[in-house]
Amino acid sequence: MTDPDFRALDLDAGVIAALREKLPAVAEHCVAAVTADVPSYTDAFAGPMGKTIERAVEFSLGGFLRLAALRDQTDPSEPVSIAVAGAYELGRGEARAGRSMDALLAAFRVGSRASWREMSAIAFEHGLPADKMARFADLVFAYIDKLSAASLSGHTDELAKTGMVRERYLERLARHLLVGDSPEVVAAAAEHAAWTPPETLTVVLIPVAQARQVVSQLHPSTLQVVEDLPGLPDQNVAALLVPDAHDRAWLIRTLQGRGAVVGPVRPWSESRTSYLRAIRGLALARAEPQQTIDTDKHLVELVLTADEEALADLRRVALEPLAGAREASADRLLETLRSWLLNHGQRERVAAELFVHPQTVRYRLNQLRELFGERFDDPQTILALTIALGTQRDNGAPPFGSAPSEDPNR
Repeated sequence: MTDPDFRALDLDAGVIAALREKLPAVAEHCVAAVTADVPSYTDAFAGPMGKTIERAVEFSLGGFLRLAALRDQTDPSEPVSIAVAGAYELGRGEARAGRSMDALLAAFRVGSRASWREMSAIAFEHGLPADKMARFADLVFAYIDKLSAASLSGHTDELAKTGMVRERYLERLARHLLVGDSPEVVAAAAEHAAWTPPETLTVVLIPVAQARQVVSQLHPSTLQVVEDLPGLPDQNVAALLVPDAHDRAWLIRTLQGRGAVVGPVRPWSESRTSYLRAIRGLALARAEPQQTIDTDKHLVELVLTADEEALADLRRVALEPLAGAREASADRLLETLRSWLLNHGQRERVAAELFVHPQTVRYRLNQLRELFGERFDDPQTILALTIALGTQRDNGAPPFGSAPSEDPNR
């Protein structure tokens, strides 16, 4: 905004003196008008704060009179800069106080009208000619417009700064939740971030590029950690902590095709467990990189692969009776045993699945009974064999700790 030429007004010294003498009363009337007409300031300007604002208005209007008293040889930039700096800080303070930009603009509009009414009446009483009165009005409103613009700039900058600070607090809170910090630490972080805890949180792991696109579609209180996730360095994965995702089907649809992994719903203070589940679901997502994985639909795989080394040991111990058999024979027996376990011992269904005669199934089962002995009728052995072979088709795990064959069913 270009500075108006305040030196062209050339106010009479007597008019300026009269205006200066009445400045406290002008400021008082100005603040009273704002208090009456702008509800956001009714309580804010009550008591001592009202007097402080009156002094600020008096100072600002005094700056205008200093400009109006300048002559051609004097540079007006310094008094304008001082007034603008004060208005900028006023705008920042209003943002910190939680008052909106609309309220601030309304205050300037009401204040400028009230100031002009008072100052024009004083100027008229002291004989300011009509031609100078019009110029006087132009410069008063130009000056207040400049201060208004500076205040709005301060208000905007403070909100931006406050927003960035709050974003950092929210991310810090999310990290506390993901690492499972103590309830005291988490509660303090939530208070710092001015974040109201929901009933539940659901952790979503998603590629960073996708996170930026999808977060706007989620609950506005969704927390996010975009880089350097705890336990997942250099993965280019973001974590979203979605509040109260009661409509899980909607959440899955929203994330579909984005390569996301959705953890279980958990009480908000226990969201680390949702995070850990989602981390383990990343292995499933790698097999289908464009699909969204709902971990609630993959509980069997997640349970059985919770400890890969333990599962490998279980397979080795459970299938140890087959370790001495010839490879081709062992493969056929494993195939038959797996089908028999998963088909609940129904030989006809086993035969149909393996494309063999039921008598072949009977013969192989007799071989298995000879190898396993009494353990073949032990419920714990059957459970161990079911776990050992029930996941073998899906993950290609070797039966005895050796490299898997080309056919993962065998």
